Amino acid sequence: MGLFERYLSVWVALCILAGVILGNFFPGLFQHIAALEYAHVNLVVAVLIWVMIYPMMVQVDFSAIKDSGKNPRGLILTLVINWLIKPFTMAALGYLFFKVFFVSWVDPQTANEYIAGMILLGVAPCTAMVFVWSQLTKGNPNYTLVQVSVNDVIMIFAFAPIAAFLLGINDITIPWQTLVLSVVLYVLLPLLAGALTRKLLHNRIEGLLHTLKPWSIIGLLATVVLLFGFQAEKIINQPTAIVLIAIPLLIQTYGIFFIAYFMAKRLRLTHDIAAPACMIGTSNFFELAVAVAISLFGLNSGAALATVVGVLVEVPVMLSLVAFANRTRHWFDQGAHHE
Repeated sequence: MGLFERYLSVWVALCILAGVILGNFFPGLFQHIAALEYAHVNLVVAVLIWVMIYPMMVQVDFSAIKDSGKNPRGLILTLVINWLIKPFTMAALGYLFFKVFFVSWVDPQTANEYIAGMILLGVAPCTAMVFVWSQLTKGNPNYTLVQVSVNDVIMIFAFAPIAAFLLGINDITIPWQTLVLSVVLYVLLPLLAGALTRKLLHNRIEGLLHTLKPWSIIGLLATVVLLFGFQAEKIINQPTAIVLIAIPLLIQTYGIFFIAYFMAKRLRLTHDIAAPACMIGTSNFFELAVAVAISLFGLNSGAALATVVGVLVEVPVMLSLVAFANRTRHWFDQGAHHE
């Protein structure tokens, strides 16, 4: 395991701190960066997300999908969690907390934006960080690749309709054009670029991945600095808002993981398939959620803030779940179902 993976929470925490400090001391710089947009897409954010996602997409092997039927249980678990449970529980928790429990603390417009940000997180299953979580839980790398590949293909078709449906039932107006553009820009095109790269390089792909890995890390950390820089003033001036958003996100993240873990145990999966499957179902493709929130609602919106809080919550929570999964390995490997 590399230095980055071992101290992931430290690097992300330092970048969050750096973003907040820089955003407060140099607000003009971040306002200038925020103004660099085309068709509601912030160009700097788009470039950084591509730098982060492209190396991960190069790892996606579409040829592996054809073998997914040989060992379907872990894949079925991930798909059920990602597409039939998680988006709807996230929307329900957002509504429950911001329309019921916190209704006296948040104005209706801001509440709608917080809910929208939560929904965008819930509809975007993790892609980039999955390989890190899988490695930390000693997951089966080939099976993780299959799960990510299948989820990414489904995301191309399912993200926009599910997001639009859940946002619509919460009375939030959705420009379909922006949703579809975001899916094309941050999912379809990186996937196609990754697939083309694999085809062209083939035997040299491992060398390329080794070269690209530092750039993926740089993209992740720079994105975190930028996102927290954009939201720095709100984070300093509205700490209560951060706490209010974090509460349902924490409940959602731990809740989804334990639902998935229980189902994995009932399906008698081996731990090297069960743990990554639960991690994929629990974590979010926050890069996509942040980009779509910015495109739909603006950089300084409540929706963008909610997705950024998602980043704040995700890394320490996922690392705690990695530790839990590793401590409970013995729950699975006795009497597990080997297919």
